[in-house]
Amino acid sequence: MSKICQITGKKAQVGNNVSHSKHRTKRTFDVNLFTKKFYYVEEDCWISLKISAAGLRTINKLGLDAALKQAVAKGYVDWKDIKIIGE
Repeated sequence: MSKICQITGKKAQVGNNVSHSKHRTKRTFDVNLFTKKFYYVEEDCWISLKISAAGLRTINKLGLDAALKQAVAKGYVDWKDIKIIGE
């Protein structure tokens, strides 16, 4: 799985390293991603998501179910891509 947040859809951006002499070389700005387990009350199971810090704040604000439904509607994640723990 690539470095993409399953809730917000954020992914790595490409930019330049700029030295003191203004010499530019390509680099990537990676997303602050981590794997986190959540208890999904609606399905009565634990799920594992690869989310960014901004995605975690979105889940805290909207709730897990609403954030997942919003992510599926926008095409950031598919229901089959959500890893269910313990099955």
